[in-house]
Amino acid sequence: MRVLVTGSAGRLGRSTALGLVAAGHDVVGADRVTAGLPGVDERLADLADARAARDLLAEVRPDAVVHLAAIAVPFSAPEDVILATNTAIAHAVLGASAEAGVGRVLAASSPTVIGYGVPTWHPERLPLDETHPVAPSNAYALSKVVIEELVRMFTRTSAGAFGFFRPCYVISPEEWAGAPTQQGHTIAERLAEPALAAVSLFNYVDARDAADFVAAWLEAPARAVDGEGFFVGATDALAVRPVSELWRASAPALGEAADALTGTSPVFSSAKAERLLGWRARRTWRSELDADAARAVPALIGEVGSW
Repeated sequence: MRVLVTGSAGRLGRSTALGLVAAGHDVVGADRVTAGLPGVDERLADLADARAARDLLAEVRPDAVVHLAAIAVPFSAPEDVILATNTAIAHAVLGASAEAGVGRVLAASSPTVIGYGVPTWHPERLPLDETHPVAPSNAYALSKVVIEELVRMFTRTSAGAFGFFRPCYVISPEEWAGAPTQQGHTIAERLAEPALAAVSLFNYVDARDAADFVAAWLEAPARAVDGEGFFVGATDALAVRPVSELWRASAPALGEAADALTGTSPVFSSAKAERLLGWRARRTWRSELDADAARAVPALIGEVGSW
């Protein structure tokens, strides 16, 4: 399958493009910069320009589009810029895909659409799944809600199969060895200080597992994915101790329902992806975190043996 990956130079885009190449797909990457990805035909494009998006689709003629391009970090730009940029890019890419008759279009949303991160937020139930109401609390999350609605619009009006996924806090391979994450902390630091990971409710996913999800989505029957959204996360929480022991001090918004999240149970459920697509994350921080990086944080000494 010929697949166009937008945002291919980003944290998630690099692993997704390379994962699809490894799965045997013919991959074209599009971004404002190139990343030197082996086996990927990288193109420079400003996809906020609807004409540029149409021209790219006409030139590449993909069988599928995986749309990841966006301002990827909340509050990393003015709120109006994030909202305008992310929605404009998504509308340009999804619209051009529909116009070109692309058979499969998958867009990246975010778990932030449900609204955690403000004092007034509380979950209706745990673990969090795709049936939970959305309640965006910042421009980034709102832009992702718009993207989900764009997917639903094109599902209703276009012949191709459109869908979205909500990848949890993406960790790229180099970050397991100590490179800073998108918030500037290392993974070891997020594990040593629960408050750092609690900001995202201890959720995470290895970028390579997210790439495997994309591959599974592309291979699934159209009826299983058209108009559907999926949480995509690791099978455990990004925490040394159970969430049931951490939530009162670090994530009080979760409430007493979090007492049931014992052992390694995550706050977010990816059961729908496993049920419909047969996808399940294979990597956890216990299997991937570089031991030397972990030992650099005194709070983690003594935990290494349990990994």
